[in-house]
Amino acid sequence: MTLPPSYFDDVYGASDDPWEFETSPYEAAKYARTLAALPRPEYARALEVGCSIGVLTAQLAPRTRELVATDVNDKALARARQRCAGLPQVHFERRGLPDDLPAGPFDLVLLSEVLYYLSPAHLERALDAVLARLSPGGTLLLVHWTPTVHDYPQTGDAVHEAALRRVGHGLRHLHGERHGDETQGYRLDLFEREGAAG
Repeated sequence: MTLPPSYFDDVYGASDDPWEFETSPYEAAKYARTLAALPRPEYARALEVGCSIGVLTAQLAPRTRELVATDVNDKALARARQRCAGLPQVHFERRGLPDDLPAGPFDLVLLSEVLYYLSPAHLERALDAVLARLSPGGTLLLVHWTPTVHDYPQTGDAVHEAALRRVGHGLRHLHGERHGDETQGYRLDLFEREGAAG
């Protein structure tokens, strides 16, 4: 079962920063690695799905001319808007996966710590939707926690393996890496949409 928006209402009701995005050295290092993995210095139009309170959004924004950042939680979006108030290229929208992504095309789609909230069937629909919005030659970057979380429908590894099954069917795999261990770790996989860049 895909986790419903009410799950995140409860999480953000208990804490303004439930995953310690603002304060965790682990998160800071992961964000730095995420940005370093991007193959282009700048993207014309980017999409960040599951932006939460906007910590990564604020760091990604200088690499984009337009950045659409989405989340399912109003409280998280309010904090993200406040954080990014001085970044006019950033636009926030309340949207959820798998069926409510903004219209493309995008030359970058970033999915960080979001896809394991989906059931396997919803994950496949979400990947279809992302690919439909990704420009030929565009970048798709997935970053997910790899230890098992009992609440989550899937693991980070399962999510990335599903994306890797799309290689040769719309995607090229450019790079993959793992960091940390079975108690605190993440996986990063970089893809490119097949077809010539426009």
